[in-house]
Amino acid sequence: MAKIVNLSEASSIALHAMILIGRAKGGSINVDQIAEVINSSRHHVAKVMQRLVKEGFVNSYRGPHGGFFLVRKPEQINLLEIYEAIEGKVSPSACPMDKPVCNFGMCFMDNIARELTVQFTDYLKSQTLAKYL
Repeated sequence: MAKIVNLSEASSIALHAMILIGRAKGGSINVDQIAEVINSSRHHVAKVMQRLVKEGFVNSYRGPHGGFFLVRKPEQINLLEIYEAIEGKVSPSACPMDKPVCNFGMCFMDNIARELTVQFTDYLKSQTLAKYL
């Protein structure tokens, strides 16, 4: 079935993992725990978590009691930042095919792609991690 909005598995892992880390008792949670809760591959979760460390959202402790913990306060992190850390900067475009000029002279999408992108990014930007903890 087709979907208008579809998150990649990586961005879904990132968003869910950040919520789980914020909710974690003791302030940290490991890759195995995250993978189990969100029903995802441990290796894919580990790869996404490396990216979130690199982007400065989380850090980790190694060892048997190790895990990931938030570097910033949850109210200082919005969901758009997390999404863009994985997917790259979102840039609204009038054409979903990224064509500068429509071959038909008038786009049958009538700027809806741009409007949906703006609404999507505005929504994610308005949502802080703290709301979901």
